[in-house]
Amino acid sequence: MASLTQLIAEHSTIAPADERWLVTLVAEWQLWADLSFSDLVLWIPDEDPAMWWAAAQTRPATGPTAIDNDVIGECLAYEFDEAVLIAGETGEICELSENRLQAGVPVDIKAVPIVRAGRIIGVVECHTNQMGIRMPGELEDGYREAAGLITGMVHRAEFPVSGQSFNQEMSPRVGDGVIRIDALGTVLQATPNAITCYRRLGIQSHPLHENLPALTQRLAGDPVEPVGESWRSLFLPSEVTEFGIEGVRGAVRLRVVPLRTVSKPAGAVVLCRDVTEIAQLDRKLVSKNATIREIHHRVKNNLQTVAALLRMQGRRMTQPEARDALNEAMQRVSAIAVVHETLSQSFDEVVDFDEVADRVLRMAATVSIAMDTDGVRTTRTGSFGPVPAQVATNLSLVVTELVQNAVEHGADGGNSNVVMHVERDDRQVRVMVSDDGVGLPEGFDPAATGSLGLSIVRTLVEEMGGTFVLHNRVDVPGAVAEVTVQL
Repeated sequence: MASLTQLIAEHSTIAPADERWLVTLVAEWQLWADLSFSDLVLWIPDEDPAMWWAAAQTRPATGPTAIDNDVIGECLAYEFDEAVLIAGETGEICELSENRLQAGVPVDIKAVPIVRAGRIIGVVECHTNQMGIRMPGELEDGYREAAGLITGMVHRAEFPVSGQSFNQEMSPRVGDGVIRIDALGTVLQATPNAITCYRRLGIQSHPLHENLPALTQRLAGDPVEPVGESWRSLFLPSEVTEFGIEGVRGAVRLRVVPLRTVSKPAGAVVLCRDVTEIAQLDRKLVSKNATIREIHHRVKNNLQTVAALLRMQGRRMTQPEARDALNEAMQRVSAIAVVHETLSQSFDEVVDFDEVADRVLRMAATVSIAMDTDGVRTTRTGSFGPVPAQVATNLSLVVTELVQNAVEHGADGGNSNVVMHVERDDRQVRVMVSDDGVGLPEGFDPAATGSLGLSIVRTLVEEMGGTFVLHNRVDVPGAVAEVTVQL
């Protein structure tokens, strides 16, 4: 099924700004569909003014559908008795005779032209199924009154109302609860679900005829009198606002959509959603994250203590082999400590591995000074980006061993370079550590060597489902180790 933007590109010549307006309308028009109990179809004009294309469609969550099939992509051509063509021609809202049969179902049809800066950029056709519509009552009448105001705003290109974008999954909807307020903030109507939401915040009585900004201010524990301007602006805004309130027994999320007549503000529709359980889960998650970060912090401290002990013990060693072995162990422990330090400062179980790699390179440069190879320069090109925590520890050990191996065996006593080059995509990361030293001896087999470091690399890379290759560079002196790891 073609998207709205694709259909506009294929069939219409409306301006880019008008296209963005229609895209925003479709993103926000579910409120209109639910309050009017109507299916909505957006029609866009063809270059031929007698042809219109169905570009978007939605159904109400509050009542039965009037259109069983999907009409997106269909064309109305030269059917001059159709409401869409009449509205598109005259620029006026067109209503057909009541209870027109559609697939055997009585349906009311209304076509609302969208007039923006004097141009008709589209027509929204409203289909209301009269067969299964709810019995008229105060709730239904209130819904229709609000829907009527939105209809006029759509006609004048005043809906959707501007405002910052919000998380659609968290945003309240009509079914969650609706409060209708007038231009002073007085409650004109509240659905049962909305009343339940406010009882979560602590009210005992029905909020009808209450001033909603003042009521909410009290429930939020802000006793300032008179009602603060910040609270008034939340409920009587010039653009859509969305915010959360916590009360004595729960939490509620509110979305305020301002309404207008032709000449003045007409209050707002306030959508309410009980998010008590979500708020409780969020608090538990924050507590859990804090605990995990503290654990990482303590592990890092313990590992740094172990590394310091290994460093002290290495300095006391008189045998070079023992001193080198302790220094290598110290570097491995320090590399793991860096990962835990990064995790202790993060809210996510991911590691900014560029920082880890750079610290490994700095440690290797320090070791090169101790080895009398102070001419070794270590650099990194490319970026690891964020790496999952379950991969980061093993990967830190792998790059530590590769860099350490390049410094120890690739340094040729003079001005040597060790370069870590990184290539990353969504699925894997490729690391190449190269030096410009003497290179590998002829017939060298990494699998047959007794090197503990290379053995560690092979084992960890296999655990991560990756590959490890060690070979001489082509046309220039030195060796290169290549590791590819799945993320």
